[in-house]
Amino acid sequence: MKGKVALITGSTSGIGLGIARAFAKAGFNLVIHGLESNGAEIARTIAIEHQVETFYSSANLLNPSEIEGMVTVALAKFGTIDVLINNAGIQYVSAIENFPLSKWNDIISINLTAAFCTSKSVWEGMKQNKWGRIINISSAHGLVGSEFKSAYVASKHGLIGLTKVLALEGADFGITANAICPGFVQTPLVDKQVADLSKQQNVSETEIIQKHILKKHAVKEFVSIDAIAALCLFLASENASMITGTSMPVDGGWTAS
Repeated sequence: MKGKVALITGSTSGIGLGIARAFAKAGFNLVIHGLESNGAEIARTIAIEHQVETFYSSANLLNPSEIEGMVTVALAKFGTIDVLINNAGIQYVSAIENFPLSKWNDIISINLTAAFCTSKSVWEGMKQNKWGRIINISSAHGLVGSEFKSAYVASKHGLIGLTKVLALEGADFGITANAICPGFVQTPLVDKQVADLSKQQNVSETEIIQKHILKKHAVKEFVSIDAIAALCLFLASENASMITGTSMPVDGGWTAS
């Protein structure tokens, strides 16, 4: 896989950064994307550490023209995008009667519509190359529901539906599409949720993690970022050429019951 190019959205922190580091270690050149103020420095550090080429983009995923521009610049630099990993996502928790429409629209746009736009932008090149890998980071919430997460659950279910369509349309062109469905991973997004719940309920963060966050995991541990990154690498490999249209839970047994 050395020398192939991967575009990973939301790759300046959390799961996406872990995936980026794993792909760089495997020899991929990378399009690093994110909104962190030090995103360009993160991309440079990864390039130096693993002796690969990187390109950093701060494209606003709420804006389809910026997504298209990110892909256009990346293609001009690298000539190809072999692997697309749609990882960027946001969350908002509220009862349905109080859920702001603006939050609904933003979550659907970033978690789902942006994945459609990135996939559309790289599609023609993958078809011409007769090879491509699209990996969508969905969630256990793409397979089951939870209270107070209407937009997030809807977006992640929708992402799995998009994955199936991409798999069918890409089958004749060597393009695979799969979704990974993690349970709770200790990321900045989850850390904020833990802190908010701890404050709301006036209990310790440890208690929130054990009694609320990991309540649905059969294995009472966070899913590791390394596990998600390793699965992404496998799905990007030649050995995964017959795996397409799937939704793979990595959730400590959450969706087993």
